[in-house]
Amino acid sequence: MMKKPRVYLAVICVLATNLSPAQGKPEWNDVFARINTEVLTNSKAYSSLKEATETIGHRLTGSPNGKKAEEFAYKLLKSYGYKDVHYEPFEVESWSRGTLSVTVGPGQNTMQPIKSVTLAHSPVASDVTLELVDMGNGLEEDYASDPDKAKGKIALVYLGVLPNSKENTRTLHRSEKTAIATSHGALGIIIINTPQGGILLTGTASVTGKLIPIPAVCIGKEDGMALREKLKTGKLYSHIAMTNFSGMIKARNVIATIKGKTLPNEKVIVGGHLDSWDLATGAIDNGIGSFSVLDMARTFKALKLQPERTVEFVMFMGEEEGLLGSKAYVADAIKDKSIDQLRYMLNYDMTNDPKGFSSTSKESEELFKSIGSIAHSLDTNFRNSFRTGAGLHSDHQPFMLYGVPTGGGSGGGLPNNAGPCYHADCDVFPLVDEKGMKNTVRFSAMLLYGIADAPEIRSKHFTDEETRDFLLNNKLKEALQLEGEWRWKD
Repeated sequence: MMKKPRVYLAVICVLATNLSPAQGKPEWNDVFARINTEVLTNSKAYSSLKEATETIGHRLTGSPNGKKAEEFAYKLLKSYGYKDVHYEPFEVESWSRGTLSVTVGPGQNTMQPIKSVTLAHSPVASDVTLELVDMGNGLEEDYASDPDKAKGKIALVYLGVLPNSKENTRTLHRSEKTAIATSHGALGIIIINTPQGGILLTGTASVTGKLIPIPAVCIGKEDGMALREKLKTGKLYSHIAMTNFSGMIKARNVIATIKGKTLPNEKVIVGGHLDSWDLATGAIDNGIGSFSVLDMARTFKALKLQPERTVEFVMFMGEEEGLLGSKAYVADAIKDKSIDQLRYMLNYDMTNDPKGFSSTSKESEELFKSIGSIAHSLDTNFRNSFRTGAGLHSDHQPFMLYGVPTGGGSGGGLPNNAGPCYHADCDVFPLVDEKGMKNTVRFSAMLLYGIADAPEIRSKHFTDEETRDFLLNNKLKEALQLEGEWRWKD
């Protein structure tokens, strides 16, 4: 139930006068109430995303549609009154799918077609007919008893964790499972998607964003589990024939800046990836995230907000093809040494209707919860939870790997049972929930302003050694080694 801000402001202000520097400023009560009203009344997140899906379609990096998306975001930020908007170009190896045929059967003359989709960064051309072998979850432990089982064959691998797997089995990204199969000599990989209904998933099968040496495809759960059953009683063979495109292209991050009032050289970044895969319009992944960030930018301009530190709103391209835009941003920041000025990076990737905040830094809890307590007073549906930890495979990763504290919203959920449509042809605008987007914008705009305006940010850049220890503690070493991102020698 929504509560009227004015009923509670007096009480909040009394409490806020006794806050420590790490907890914030008394005037945040008024600022956050204004953010709340502005977003609930005037948010353009939902309508802008609707327009983009209808007029652009998918937003694949390097495609004409990708370029249209970059221009759409640029013009939108300009229309909100940003003078400091610019493109940050970078060169990437673009990939797009061409033709695909997958058949499976007990012999070359008895193969039947199976519905499938090519996984990104598969070879530009491949035509193989090989024995199919069941490699379970596709983890190293699945190869341990017979390391050569998949050598010279096509590995059949489940995307998640199979039922009846040993307790506490941790899964890996599809690209990491592909890398493991390749390292064991597999000459192809078929990945079984996890949701019911024959839904096909796309996405990269490369840990580096470069072409992989073997063909990689995804098939539906029902087809995949049927193949696993057949393999228990006899051999199967698969023919995979595909063509794809790969070549160097230019893409652009889109960046808008509000210069800090007293600490302009300290920077807080809020970003989300603008690009999407090409099977649908990417309304959920990552329209709800990136267009929420765009509306945070609109809200700041509409209210003429200028916190103490500089704020950058960043629309990253190339996330789906290997975090290419965020890696380019961090590489440039390392080169010009502005990486040292980054105090926080907030990432919004499929974030919807958050009920709390998350951070890689435990030291952020006091500040984040003080911000959240004001949000909770404005709407008790925001529970002000706090979660700390770390994961990979989104645009926060390059920042985190160089010691920058990262965070964002948490505790929400995808709308309208959108989960099975991740990277699939059903990721379309009717899945989007307008209220959920408004909640993302208003609570996250409060978080962004609070961090950028805080008298003190206790979360600090990790040293290289501290970053290594942090990644080890979060059990990320194996995945980063597979990606070639583990730069430590131990």
